[in-house]
Amino acid sequence: MKLSHVGRSAAVLAIGALALTACGSDNPTGNAGGGSGEQSGVSGTLTGIGASSQQAAMTAWQNGFQSANSGATVQYSPDGSGAGRKAFLAGGANFAGSDAYLTEDEVSQAKQQCGDAGAMDLPVYVSPISVAFNLPGVKSLNLDAPTIAKIFKGEIKKWNADEIKKQNPDADLPDTAVTVVHRSDDSGTTENFTDYLSKAAPQDWTEEPAQAWPTKYAAENNKGTSGVVSTTSSTEGAVTYADSSAVGDLGTAAIKVGEKYVAHSADAAAKAVEVSKQVEGRGEHDMAIDIDRATTEAGAYPLVLISYHVVCSTYDSQETADLVKSFEKYVVSEDGQKAAADSAGSAPLSQSLREDATAAVESISAKG
Repeated sequence: MKLSHVGRSAAVLAIGALALTACGSDNPTGNAGGGSGEQSGVSGTLTGIGASSQQAAMTAWQNGFQSANSGATVQYSPDGSGAGRKAFLAGGANFAGSDAYLTEDEVSQAKQQCGDAGAMDLPVYVSPISVAFNLPGVKSLNLDAPTIAKIFKGEIKKWNADEIKKQNPDADLPDTAVTVVHRSDDSGTTENFTDYLSKAAPQDWTEEPAQAWPTKYAAENNKGTSGVVSTTSSTEGAVTYADSSAVGDLGTAAIKVGEKYVAHSADAAAKAVEVSKQVEGRGEHDMAIDIDRATTEAGAYPLVLISYHVVCSTYDSQETADLVKSFEKYVVSEDGQKAAADSAGSAPLSQSLREDATAAVESISAKG
């Protein structure tokens, strides 16, 4: 697939992003930071299904939008990215939350529901993915991509293995068995994580990126972000991958980028998006971005997800089109992005990226 660089002004995310907020549930509560601006006068019910990673942000967006639009209701079911896209493509949801942009096949399928103009991927939520572990007394570790790959393949079986010890000479590593915990459901987080492994450690992780965890490396598993975090939190020696906003008190790994180790943070996630590329050859307003997982850029954290709202370019009714436009305009607005950052610790979209997303949303219409 041909790619072009995302311009610095178009892709860099706000560097003043707030520190990550620890919250260990897919369904946290939180107040929206700022309102949705002028009331749009829209009414009706908007239904979304998808990524559990963005649920904390979704709660904030629902609160902010509904407080300014009393006649409108936004429902969101965090069933996973794969379930969300399937429901959207089948006409069972007005939008999908997805940690992976539509595949070329899904782009074609979307025309059945959305008309000839198809669907568009709108980046709404950017966050690091943490390699999170449960080792009492150990809060952080340095790990390079090959070591992470070997851990999740089951090749490294003890936490005091030589591959880990040599990167953490000062850590008091126990002779505890490693228990890998992965997602049981189709997950955009899994796809982002396996994409990172395949590109940052290609010799050690030869599986193709996928939403489903490779069956050959099957281990302990649970559904959703909250599920894997819960299992890891209750299992000494366990390790998982999850949206950084949800890992709570678990220890986390700084990953090797170039010659240095970079910890997860909103700023480091922003840096990774800054040096990445936007996919070409898609719809006029599609904003799919491919992360450069193998970057050596100082300060970048390439184990990052961009979570999208997948919406139609055209909807069957004017009411639905207006409702989607009004909600998504709030989501990508400065107020909406601040609400997500306050609630979930995500990196707000830059002004230029917000402007591009707003233009895309403004193009949504009803089928004529």
